[in-house]
Amino acid sequence: METLSIVLYDFKSDDIKINIEARFDGDALTVDGYDIGKRVEEFWGDSDYEYQVTVPADEMEKLYNALKISPGKKQELLNELANRFSGNTAYSSFRQFLTDNDIRSEGFTWT
Repeated sequence: METLSIVLYDFKSDDIKINIEARFDGDALTVDGYDIGKRVEEFWGDSDYEYQVTVPADEMEKLYNALKISPGKKQELLNELANRFSGNTAYSSFRQFLTDNDIRSEGFTWT
C-alpha cells in the first residue's frame, strides 16, 4: 500500500532537531513529530520527545469537510494541512483544530 505523506515542519540546529509529518495509513490520517537534542533534554529530562495523533478513517469525512476538501482527495488534504499547520506549532495547532471541529482522534506523547 502506498503511503502519502508531507512534512509540516523540519528544523535542525546544534541543540535540537524537530520533525513533524502528516501521512495517510490507509484511510486514517496520522500527524506525528519527534524532537531530539540538548534543549529537549533540558526541558523534559530525556533527549527525545515523540508525539502522535491519528484521525481514524470513520472521522475523516469531518476533517475533509472542515478543510473544505472533497472526501477522498488525500493529496489535497495533505497540501492544505501543510498550508495551515506549519512551523514549530504544527502539531499542537492541528490538535486544537480537531478539538474545535469536534473531530475524534487518538494520540499520545512519549518522553
